[in-house]
Amino acid sequence: MPTTDAEDGTEKIQEPRLWRDNGWTARVIKNEDDDGWAVAMTLQGHAEPALVGPWTMGRDKKNPKPLDVPAFNTLVKTAAEFVRRHEQQLHATLHQQIAITHNTERLNISLDIEPDEENPSALLRALDASGELLAEIRVAPSFKLTRASASAWAEAGFSADAVRRA
Repeated sequence: MPTTDAEDGTEKIQEPRLWRDNGWTARVIKNEDDDGWAVAMTLQGHAEPALVGPWTMGRDKKNPKPLDVPAFNTLVKTAAEFVRRHEQQLHATLHQQIAITHNTERLNISLDIEPDEENPSALLRALDASGELLAEIRVAPSFKLTRASASAWAEAGFSADAVRRA
């Protein structure tokens, strides 16, 4: 009798080529590139797999090795770590920060990008060492925050014109 995962309410499946538990689905699939097998790890609610990797052949060297508890748990750990690293990388891309010195004062310049499909935007901010907001302007999401562009903005008195030229 199938059981239900208490965490997400989905039906637990434990078949040789398909496992579902703890919000993840592991599906052993034929590798399109060769005669081997692959395993696709998909997070519940996502259409595409978070991770696809090679899968071990069985003893007959024709069919895949069946999934089991230790293998599934290892796959979940690996896929979850992959998703976490991807999210961290995306966050770092969308929220950048540089510290510069301007007139002997330490400033933190940040760029926060809103990746809206229809109307993407970005906000450039300057804060002093105590966290007080000195300036804030909208910039193109393609704006490149570098030490040089941040310094040029500060040198120009946080002028929007200085950012457009950068």
